[in-house]
This record gives sequence, C-alpha cells and structure tokens, in this order.
Amino acid sequence: MKTRITLLLLLLGLSVVAQRKITPTDAFKITGKVKTERSYSLKQLDSFPKQSIKDQVIYNHKGEIKDTLKNIKGVLLTTVLEKTEFIYDKPKDLSEFYFVCVASDGYKVVFSWNELFNTNIGQSVYLITEMDGKPLQALEQRIVLYAASDFKSGRRYVKSLGRIEVKRAE
Repeated sequence: MKTRITLLLLLLGLSVVAQRKITPTDAFKITGKVKTERSYSLKQLDSFPKQSIKDQVIYNHKGEIKDTLKNIKGVLLTTVLEKTEFIYDKPKDLSEFYFVCVASDGYKVVFSWNELFNTNIGQSVYLITEMDGKPLQALEQRIVLYAASDFKSGRRYVKSLGRIEVKRAE
C-alpha cells in the first residue's frame, strides 16, 4: 500500500512537471467562422509592420510580479485579423464574434470582436516578434500573444500560440 501511494505521488509530480513544458510554435492557424482558414509562419508574422513596446511587467492573478519583458517589438493582433474574412450576414453580427487564442499546451484566452476592434484594448494586444533583442525565431516561447493593457497581464499572456479559433456566441 505504501509503495502504491509513493508511486502515485511520483507520477502526479511528473505530470505537473510535464505540464510546465510548452512546445514552441513555428506557426499559428486562424480557424472557425472564417471564409478561408489561414496559417501564419514565423517568416510571415515577421513581415507585418512592427511596433516597439515599452518594457512590460507580467503580473499574475494576485497582482504579484512574475516576469518583466524587455526590448520588445510586436505586431498588433488586429493587423493580422484584418486579413481574415469572417462569415457573417450583417455587420452587426460581428458583435457576437469572439476569438479563442490557444497555446500549444492547451492554455486558452478569449477576446471579443468589439474588444479588439472597437476599444483601445485592440491597440495593445500584440503578437511578439522580438524580445530581449532576440528575433522571433530565437525565442523559446514563440509565438507569444500579449495583452499589454491588462492589469493582471499574466492571464492573457499566451506562450506558444498555436491557433486562434473564431467563434460566434449563440
């Protein structure tokens, strides 16, 4: 019995460690309520116009400092999404759209269409193309999605973005 408990604890410990490993991504897809699914490679993402972003402190859900991002450049998420044709009948339908951004380890964050395209928040959600002076290809946690205007910025800090699912509230 004692051996089984020890083995169980060991296996649980290994699974926790395994969950921390995030596989870097070299591309992400945009799927769902779109006319044509698209995929963006590192090279394609790097071809978009970039903005310099001031150093960013990453806060967890308790407001504690977890990390600091320095020497950052990024592409606005809206710049990439503007290249996507959504499936809808009337423009007002877009108010029902939302985006689920999914990392390679399954972590998910959500943005609404209005939040990105109809508020200042959309002007601060980036796909990071450079960090600490390193280009996108050299980043361990590529592709990174980051919402710079969030108070608890760690909640929507997506490491290794794999896909963006375009959905419609029903």
